[in-house]
Amino acid sequence: MSTERRPLNIAVLGAGSWGTTLALHLHALGHRITLWEFRPDAVARLHRDRENKEFLPGISLPADMAITSDLKEACTRKDVWLIVLPSHVVRSVVEQMAEFPLDNAIIVSATKGIENGTLYRMSEIFREVCPHWPPRKIAALSGPSLAREVCNRIPTSVVVASPALSTAQRAQHAFFSPALRVYASQDLIGVELAGALKNVIALAAGICDGLGYGNNTKGALLTRGLAEITRLGTALGGKRVTFAGLSGMGDLITTCNSPYSRNRSVGEQIGKGRKLQDILSGMVMVAEGVRTTQSAYDLSRRHNVPMPITEETYDVLFRDKDPENAVEHLMMRDLKVED
Repeated sequence: MSTERRPLNIAVLGAGSWGTTLALHLHALGHRITLWEFRPDAVARLHRDRENKEFLPGISLPADMAITSDLKEACTRKDVWLIVLPSHVVRSVVEQMAEFPLDNAIIVSATKGIENGTLYRMSEIFREVCPHWPPRKIAALSGPSLAREVCNRIPTSVVVASPALSTAQRAQHAFFSPALRVYASQDLIGVELAGALKNVIALAAGICDGLGYGNNTKGALLTRGLAEITRLGTALGGKRVTFAGLSGMGDLITTCNSPYSRNRSVGEQIGKGRKLQDILSGMVMVAEGVRTTQSAYDLSRRHNVPMPITEETYDVLFRDKDPENAVEHLMMRDLKVED
């Protein structure tokens, strides 16, 4: 595939840390960016400061990057609609987009979550709310990609998946750079599930960190965590190899170990004795793993897939189970053959 690239018109929907980071990344590659933020007062601050002090302080926003709270304006005459929103608001925003002309645009989701209640992946929300959006034009971007490191152009690799390889390759071509290698995949289900479910294991890893456990614990947790999210992911139609790839193992390693991981940090505070609601009330950014733990637990029960780490994490988060008791329960389960 040629590495020559023509500038695209791209709407980045969501001005959190990851949305702002992707907007900056794509702008640096020569694309024409419109960044959408739903709060008019936040848009005014972004225009005034040319910096996202709320979510990505210290990084300047280019003068020619358009910023708006008008969703229709953001989406009009674009080549790519890049959705970088918290999973719990995706449905309400997509409902507003339903009447916008898609024309030749592709839709790329960079949201890593599973909707509570429906237990839908983001592309399933798109399919329900906007059945006229062709599935072949929908993609998901995932992988080990901490916002601050991508902003600082520290090399990493991600994967973009779509049922249509041509759509995945269009997004691949738009996003790649010397610091961001992009792979294409046709396993949309697996990439979406891997990117969301690894956040549950990251919460568990943080709990272990908060309890003062060591590297042996972390290595065992990541290994068995990957095994259970692979079990669920393949039961739902994902490919096993995807969970061993960038959106699975790659993102899992990063998210479970980085001090910049919101999900790991939330888990660490729980391991140190703080209550979940107290932690969340003091956060500006969203820790997707909290909601995803609820969805993953419900999916495991619906499909009769054993997910012991997810179940214990759910009990700690939502049933006030003591974290040390949760670990003991995991360790003392019936002995198994490694799968």
